Amino acid sequence: MYEIALHLDVHGEKTLYEQIYEYLKDEIQRGAVRHGERLPSTRMMASRLEVSRTTVQLAYEQLVSEGYVENVPCRGYYVCQVGELYQLDTPVPEKADSGRQERKMYKYDFSPNGVDLKHFPYPAWRKLNREVLQDDQKELLRLGDAQGEEGLRNAIGSYLHQARGVQVHPSRIVVGAGNDYLLMLLRSLLGGEYRIAMESPTYRHAYRVFQSLGFDCCTVSMDRHGMNVQELWESGADIAYVMPSHQFPLGTVMPIRRRQELLRWAAAEPGRYILEDDYDSEFRYVGKPIPALQGIDRNHRVIYMGTFSKSIAPAIRISYLVLPPELSERYESIGRSFSCTVSRTDQKMLQLFMERGYFERHLNRMRAVYKGRHDILLSEIRQIGGVRKVLGERAGVHILLQFSADRSEKKLVEGAAGAGVRVYPLSEYCIDRQEHPPTVLLGYAGMEENGIREAVRLLAEAWNGI
Repeated sequence: MYEIALHLDVHGEKTLYEQIYEYLKDEIQRGAVRHGERLPSTRMMASRLEVSRTTVQLAYEQLVSEGYVENVPCRGYYVCQVGELYQLDTPVPEKADSGRQERKMYKYDFSPNGVDLKHFPYPAWRKLNREVLQDDQKELLRLGDAQGEEGLRNAIGSYLHQARGVQVHPSRIVVGAGNDYLLMLLRSLLGGEYRIAMESPTYRHAYRVFQSLGFDCCTVSMDRHGMNVQELWESGADIAYVMPSHQFPLGTVMPIRRRQELLRWAAAEPGRYILEDDYDSEFRYVGKPIPALQGIDRNHRVIYMGTFSKSIAPAIRISYLVLPPELSERYESIGRSFSCTVSRTDQKMLQLFMERGYFERHLNRMRAVYKGRHDILLSEIRQIGGVRKVLGERAGVHILLQFSADRSEKKLVEGAAGAGVRVYPLSEYCIDRQEHPPTVLLGYAGMEENGIREAVRLLAEAWNGI
């Protein structure tokens, strides 16, 4: 197990979680921590550094979201194979008398997986933490409901009905620590052989998880409305994995007609399902929120999956499935052999956080924060030449810049890297080799307003000369 040698500066400009995150990221990038090595548990790391466990969790989950670390359910956090990732750092020529080669660290990172943690509701969370733990609640220390605590499931069900139009009874909600665990659980409920169709480009981590779980994976192309349903019919798939409210990475919002076509496909054969990943539907800047696909499903073919990682913080590690009746019955006979992977204390805190209105107020605040950054980014990118189209700007926390065909994604990424800015090429999210205009992703959730302005200025200088 990796041993950390870090001295935190409690009076420094950067938060404690940022210091831990940046230290570990640098250790992984330069090979001091090897692929497959296990990091200390959050509890152990918190004890060694004399910080709260939440601080360590926030650092770990940022590393997970950026692909440096993998969270293996029930085992811990393990270092990923960074050599397979696009390298953030480019070697800086070493001085003649230098004993080692230094790396140039990126000043700005437009990660589409970033989350603003500066506005995390620390006072409310601490208050609820004290309230839950100060009373002599021995029941919270016992093994709880495998499906998740009823109070939290009631709170989630109420929120989903009001905010997303989801038709659900709490008895059909299953709570788990992260989407990976829930997909493992879903695999056991489905049993048998299933072929799952995914859009391309898509969320590659989900693709890898499906493959590791033994699904036969195939890809279906997209048009401007989302997954191509005609190709889906021809694919022989039993499950369609889609993100209709805000497709990642293209940002497509699936219109009602395409949603109905998907539902007709699912209803045509027994055993077909649509897995709706509603990962960041809370953040929409134009028009009203788009209702969930599950809310218009009359044949109970949609499996709905949501998470609090984007809306609150990655370290919350609470996700949920809404099962259709058929799978809910299977869960009663099969799924309850799996214990809930979220502590009862954390579930109780989130339940109170939602019931007392903290969650709604936090969402409203974050919508305003992200909307401000969204508007600044859209305004600033006007200085970048060669941008043919801006995609995905109506919702979520990232946009895409599509360039004219005479540009190269590789050169755009390398040019940005030379200026100290990390951007993300669309080709990284394509499962199959596809022809598409040169396109890069810019995520803005984890960046401050002034940082966005400066980063875009650097991009403009680098790209306008290409």
